[in-house]
Amino acid sequence: MTHEVHMLRAIALSLEMMRSGKGGPFGAVVVRDGRIVAEGFNQVTSTNDPTAHAEVVAIRRACQALGVFDLTGCDIYTSCEPCPMCLSAIYWARLDRIFYANDRTDAATIGFRDDLLYREIPLPLDQRSIPTQRLLAAEGFEAFAEWASKPDRIEY
Repeated sequence: MTHEVHMLRAIALSLEMMRSGKGGPFGAVVVRDGRIVAEGFNQVTSTNDPTAHAEVVAIRRACQALGVFDLTGCDIYTSCEPCPMCLSAIYWARLDRIFYANDRTDAATIGFRDDLLYREIPLPLDQRSIPTQRLLAAEGFEAFAEWASKPDRIEY
């Protein structure tokens, strides 16, 4: 299958699921070796889960289907440029490539806040719109210290 076929499926998911009332206008598919291994669509409002973006749902399903947490060798096709959360999930999952249709500017024109998040991330913590304060750093580091010396840890 071609890149366009996979993108058309992501776009079809965005339309189909939005029209059915299951979420916003976003769809995504994860592809390995030219075959779709998982699909996802936006389910934020239907599941009351602000993390249930199309890309995150597709990544979760792909990992379950393949029995892995590392999607090296897979590509993601998404109907919109990934928001910072989804982009982070893509990097954590180690997907090889990202293909998208709409961009963050398109999303902003219909009321989505992706662009706000892209602007917030590079700001110093004290300049972000949500106040952020570090607490109990030494106590919190105990888990990190144990992890660093854990002989049977699985790197990710």
